[in-house]
Amino acid sequence: MRIVLLGPPGSGKGTQAQRMEKRYGVPQISTGDIFRKAVAAKSELGAKVATYLDAGALVPDDLTMSLVRERLAQEDAERGFILDGFPRTVPQAVGVEEILREHGWELDAVINISIPTDVLVSRLTMRRVCPSCKTIYHMVDHPPGPNGLCTVCGTPVDVRPDDNVETIKKRMAVYSAQTAAVVDYYRKKSALIDVDGGAERDKVFDSIQKALEEKRRSRERRQ
Repeated sequence: MRIVLLGPPGSGKGTQAQRMEKRYGVPQISTGDIFRKAVAAKSELGAKVATYLDAGALVPDDLTMSLVRERLAQEDAERGFILDGFPRTVPQAVGVEEILREHGWELDAVINISIPTDVLVSRLTMRRVCPSCKTIYHMVDHPPGPNGLCTVCGTPVDVRPDDNVETIKKRMAVYSAQTAAVVDYYRKKSALIDVDGGAERDKVFDSIQKALEEKRRSRERRQ
């Protein structure tokens, strides 16, 4: 199972990627994790990444793709992977296709989790995150334990500094400007699956599973 998972910040794609990882037994891969591990490992590429991150700048596509290529070459990605929030640009999407061809792989699907801005704002302003194990909560739909403690590890949960209305709307605008072209790119290739991210998380996961199963059946009928 090789999947690209797209969606704006707060759409729930991280939560869904974690559930898909458990369901299909393939790793969830995000560029954020790749960058952090490269920097921590003090590799040559990691040192280059650190210069951009320290300056608050975007990591260039060529450097990003080099790191993604390294990650997808690791043993746990041989059976499949979930690219969480990546690619973000059309050149990155083209780069992913080049890596797939190098390995003789194909994408099974590109899932786009869409969600209205007002629903997203409501969701993110109520979001809480465990700084230790990264478990995500919602103060109404999925609250933490008594006294605001994480139900997994017992750490007090936090509010992300950027989970406020003004910042959320700016992030949505940036996401739309960057990723609209990527969504169109995959839609033209008939690879895109649109999923309603405004639904309850279990229903979103059910929709993803049903769509992937239908995609599999359709592929088998063509063979």
